[in-house]
Amino acid sequence: MPTARFQEGDKVMGRWPGSSLYYEVQVLSFDAASRLYTVIYKDKTELELKEQDVMNISSFQNRTRSRSRSPGRRRSRSRSPARTTRRSSSRSAVAEKPPPSDRDAKVKDGMEGSLSPPQLNKGDQNSNKTQDKDNNADSKRAEAEPDRSQSRYNLRRRREDAAPEARLQQPQEKRSEEGPAAPVPVPPDYRGKMGSVFWLLFLPVWVLFVLLQAGLKDPSLTNFPPPLPPLESLWDPQAVGLVFLWILFQALLYVLPVGKLSEGVPLRSGQRLKYRTNGFFATAASAAAVAAAVYLGADLTYIHSHFLQLAAASFLLSVLLGLFLYVRSGHAAPEELAVGGNSGNVVCDFSKGRELNPRIRNLDLKFFCEMRPGLIGWCLINLALALTEMKQQGLQAPSYPMILVTLFQLLYVLDSLWNEEAVLTSMDLLHEGFGFMLAFGDLVWVPFTYSLQAFYLVEHPSPLNIPVLAASVALQLVGYYIFRKSNSEKNRFRRDPSDPRLSHLKSIPTATGRSLLVSGWWGMVRHPNYLGDLMMALAWSLPCGFSHLLPWHYLIHFMVLLVHRDSRITTVCRRTYGSAWDEYCRTVPYRIVPYLY
Repeated sequence: MPTARFQEGDKVMGRWPGSSLYYEVQVLSFDAASRLYTVIYKDKTELELKEQDVMNISSFQNRTRSRSRSPGRRRSRSRSPARTTRRSSSRSAVAEKPPPSDRDAKVKDGMEGSLSPPQLNKGDQNSNKTQDKDNNADSKRAEAEPDRSQSRYNLRRRREDAAPEARLQQPQEKRSEEGPAAPVPVPPDYRGKMGSVFWLLFLPVWVLFVLLQAGLKDPSLTNFPPPLPPLESLWDPQAVGLVFLWILFQALLYVLPVGKLSEGVPLRSGQRLKYRTNGFFATAASAAAVAAAVYLGADLTYIHSHFLQLAAASFLLSVLLGLFLYVRSGHAAPEELAVGGNSGNVVCDFSKGRELNPRIRNLDLKFFCEMRPGLIGWCLINLALALTEMKQQGLQAPSYPMILVTLFQLLYVLDSLWNEEAVLTSMDLLHEGFGFMLAFGDLVWVPFTYSLQAFYLVEHPSPLNIPVLAASVALQLVGYYIFRKSNSEKNRFRRDPSDPRLSHLKSIPTATGRSLLVSGWWGMVRHPNYLGDLMMALAWSLPCGFSHLLPWHYLIHFMVLLVHRDSRITTVCRRTYGSAWDEYCRTVPYRIVPYLY
């Protein structure tokens, strides 16, 4: 039977799982069958590490010294934020500081891409384009209070739980001798192969269903199924051309050297990509272009009369984009691939996307689609529907419900584009591959299902009494305030954890070096931005009345989505943070709605 290289009580260097950082640990035991060392870090965290993740202190120092004299390796290390940290700090600091120093912490946070409990994927379909669909920005790398910092969390992992997580984290590791490790196939997420096929078929069918319902004089579920139009009626070359020109126009506005050139957080490779965050300029330029088109005789009511054809054209372009992304990913370097989209299953990888940040020169396809054609197109559709309502109902101005819905949603979109830089810290940008599902969500789901309230009001005018008006305005203002303040608190921390404006906030430290906020907005509930989102969604639906479920589609979809997402996040964070997460849940017991849920 093979003997252990290290014995109980030996001081060695142990790599923190999922990173390239090594810290001094003490060996507690060795399992000859599994070849796993149980070690304890200086913050009393116990973990089971593979043999290759445990090194002799002297050999670790020698390897670091020899690597610093190699120009080739120096270039390789420049791509790894973790190695850069070791080079710039003394070896003793690396060996004796678990949890990491502030400098190490910032770098490591950049690698992991999240300062909060991780979120799995965006198969959840574009939850309202919140600047951060990932949740818990509730983490804060500031110094914890003395009583907090003395807390010890036992994160020792059972072998049966550690294996799947290790497989998921393996592609993010760096091998010191061989350079970046190629992503290895990982198990598909909760959807799996059959789940991916289901969503690929169900979501387009569902969009077709709700759009057909919206076109009925009586959009009641009792009229199920709605009459299906001939398939050839969905094909309109003019609609395809208009959608293509709209996307091309938005791409042109994106690449113009106008506006701020923002730097993203470090990726797994250590690279910081640059993004043109000029979304507000793009919105203003788009408004000017639409106004000029109307002045020259363009009829925006075409959007309402050809709504199905425009949606079908957007779906076709999202399929073509998904195919292009999948074929392109076959030529991408290993470090450019997303972990979750590299399952080896064609259907899953096409759906989730294999490449993390596909780019055509300076055009970042994922960031562009996330924020531009769909969101700005949503506003254009609402404007066209308001004009159509005036024309069909013989009004001199849009109805009050239409004005409220249009203004509320316009405020939401403008806020998203004004704070566009916040998306650069989101889980979508940092971890999710760009494939068909994201493209479909950005180009089809957002503009054509988020505008259902306005579409409904064209054919179904709804009287607006004073109580409903007051409730709608109050919900919108309060919801927007909660949404904006909580997201700003989160994004401010992610950009600068040492910001003095965050010094009053309390946090729970975890053995990962990250902290979980337990005060401020993120101490009220675990997802305050979701609470604000839900309040605004309710404000959008109230002006449409209660005659039909159709204008409540977004609110219902969003509630189900957030509850499901919260459940998945809780499962992952409990495995990641161990007893620290349990303490966090006891301190912040409510998930989204205080004293209710």
